[in-house]
Amino acid sequence: MESFKKNETSSGLKRISLMIREDQYENLCQKGLNLSGLVRDLLDDHLSDYKITLSVSEQTREVYDKIVSNTGSTDEDIEKYLHSSLRQLLKDKIKSMQELQERVFGDT
Repeated sequence: MESFKKNETSSGLKRISLMIREDQYENLCQKGLNLSGLVRDLLDDHLSDYKITLSVSEQTREVYDKIVSNTGSTDEDIEKYLHSSLRQLLKDKIKSMQELQERVFGDT
């Protein structure tokens, strides 16, 4: 059996003790969020040299929080999907602008 250093798990994560207010705990439980996953995600955002802040709907935020906190997904995992979405957004915008050009100038 492998031996581990104190406060270290087999996945390279460190176990820590964290104190939060009771209302925060109740809110997290009510929303079904995993505190460890949420804290790791927030720390990654805080410590990152490259970050994007997006304003999203309440529904999107709830879905994001549940997926990230309960699946162990990281921003790196999400980035490949964001990259795809941005590519599709650009394609849609180009198509929309070409349609506008055709309507305004009759170009084909």
